[in-house]
Amino acid sequence: MEETLLRIEGLKTWLGEGDRPVRAVDGVDLEIHRGETFALLGESGCGKSMMALSVMRLLPPSGRIVAGHIHLGGISLLDLSENAMRSERGGRMGMIFQEPMTSLNPVLQVGVQIAEAVRIHDPASQGDIQGRVVELLDAVGIPDPAQRAREYPHQLSGGMKQRVMIAMALAGRPDLLIADEPTTALDVTIQAQVLTLLKELQRQTGMAILLITHDLGVVSEVADRVAVMYAGEILEAAPTDRFFGHAAHPYSQKLFESLPGSGKRGRRLAVIRGAVPDLNQVFHSCRFLERCDHAMDICTREVPPWCDIGPGQGMRCHLCGQVQAMMTPADEPLDESRPSGGGGEPLLELEGLKVYFPIHKGLFRRVVGQIKAVDGVSLSIAAGRTMALVGESGCGKTTVGKGLLQLIRPTAGTVRFDGEELTRLGREALRRRRSEVQIIFQDPVASMNPRMLVGDIIAEGMEAQGIGATAAARHERVLELLEHVGLPIEAAQRYPHEFSGGQRQRICIARALAVQPRFIVCDEPTSALDVSVQAQILNLLKDLQGEYGLSYLFITHDISVVAYLAHEVAVMYLGRIVERGTVEEVLESPLHPYTRALLSSVPEIDPEKRRKVIRLEGDMPSPANPPAGCYFHPRCPEAMDECRSAYPEPVQLSGRRVVSCFRVTGGREQKTEDMKIEDSDAGSQTGPGGQLVQSEGGRWKGLDGGGSE
Repeated sequence: MEETLLRIEGLKTWLGEGDRPVRAVDGVDLEIHRGETFALLGESGCGKSMMALSVMRLLPPSGRIVAGHIHLGGISLLDLSENAMRSERGGRMGMIFQEPMTSLNPVLQVGVQIAEAVRIHDPASQGDIQGRVVELLDAVGIPDPAQRAREYPHQLSGGMKQRVMIAMALAGRPDLLIADEPTTALDVTIQAQVLTLLKELQRQTGMAILLITHDLGVVSEVADRVAVMYAGEILEAAPTDRFFGHAAHPYSQKLFESLPGSGKRGRRLAVIRGAVPDLNQVFHSCRFLERCDHAMDICTREVPPWCDIGPGQGMRCHLCGQVQAMMTPADEPLDESRPSGGGGEPLLELEGLKVYFPIHKGLFRRVVGQIKAVDGVSLSIAAGRTMALVGESGCGKTTVGKGLLQLIRPTAGTVRFDGEELTRLGREALRRRRSEVQIIFQDPVASMNPRMLVGDIIAEGMEAQGIGATAAARHERVLELLEHVGLPIEAAQRYPHEFSGGQRQRICIARALAVQPRFIVCDEPTSALDVSVQAQILNLLKDLQGEYGLSYLFITHDISVVAYLAHEVAVMYLGRIVERGTVEEVLESPLHPYTRALLSSVPEIDPEKRRKVIRLEGDMPSPANPPAGCYFHPRCPEAMDECRSAYPEPVQLSGRRVVSCFRVTGGREQKTEDMKIEDSDAGSQTGPGGQLVQSEGGRWKGLDGGGSE
């Protein structure tokens, strides 16, 4: 019998006073055993974080626990005084918050902040607090921990800051670690490092982990048990292997159907219609009622009971064990009138694009160096095609998008749109071209004027471009666009803050479409969205491409979105493209060591598709001082001497496949028929079109175009 560490019974947490408080947590029961990882899944606003804050008793001023019990190792946390609770909080319980930068004090060295936690919660280390700080930083994998302890949060990368937060949480040697979306804002390579670190620390210390996330891939790789939370209550709970093989609740199954991937390229993603209901009400029916495809009459009249449906698995649904037979996967085909294969003539061409930012110093602001944000990028995108641009944060992806749109003037290189060189256009000529090239920004809130009505935001571009003969005609066009992106026409008379994240992104898409563009830069448009809302946006983008023949440059770090949406993919590292080709070529047969490391770090819900993780040491070098030779060689597990002396020239391996790596070229003078490619499983690998066969003596042998060796 596993020992229960945390037991929650009938927990109810309300926010606000008056007759209609928000019932953020409304009768939750769960248990977490010692040494296990328990994942809590759900959409934004379903109450996951509020439940964690209830356990820690760190509720906002308007929050209060009105019912229930919380026991940690036999002690009732709700019966403790605030003074006694401080010993538990940070002691036997540690918490990693979602955004490390807002949780760290920007004016204190990170070592000082960790030392404070050690001083309060670790009596055994009082004789050598600084030694314990260095020990903790070393335990979480921070190099040169003594030096890093003297640095401030702004001097650390995102991954480093998250590791500091983990070190602080471990200072009190906790029995329970609550991790609230600990990897949401991180690149997949850093995410893999953090998840591996948490598993290793759990193995060493025996602590339990409550992992709060909406990433099904992360859950499948690290969790022992899963609970799905919706509208303040648990809808389903199960062991991880059981959940991913036999998810039972209609909501759980819809989450799986909403996931993008290569296997769904030809059909629409399932969409969970509607939104999470308002929680300022007493529910007398199923909370998922309005969004469920299998609602029955009883669902409208009675709150569904909890029922057990398998070993360790239960759910809250009137269907109980009948759901498996009733659910059918979404199989509605997309109307894809887009060209296939290699596409037609390029609509947009980048050649040798460079965007440098000067580094100024001294009283007279002398230029003492350059930040090489984009350092010679060449791409081409045909009409009706989607090019995905992937890479770690800081590699220059967004700067490429802004550079081709001339929002940032390039330092060098050419940008040809429909045969016209944009870099040579003056302000007025470029202004006339703006209607054809648009951008959807990553953060819709920051890209909209909060004081303008949504209708005016959408119409603003039309007015600037002289589209629409009259104000009435433009207003009519705004209403058409709102309906086209799935919003009610009444939205035109509302302000941006009145909408959800997914709705605000739809407004930004409508604004981009208002000027009738041919090309759109999509800068991480789904990165902050729940999986169900992400599915709506991806379906919409595909529909619009099929209807209008739009071309997209889709900037993202989500490989599953790339596999579903893109035709081609370019992998970027420190301002340069290291590999590009069709989605099938790059994702199924990556050649560059960085591409393979990037793909190996992506969490995968299907165990058969998981790669052995290739761990990259350290962080990306500064673009102000890139290393000599290949920019990737300081982190590359396969670096050779020549990688340190010269940057590899790009080599074209097929119609669209280009790779810059000495391991692929075998040196500048060597033919591409002799390539060394070390797969993560150290086995054979099939390259694009079957060019690569079993390795001999560490070198990969290629086949010629006719298929003979």
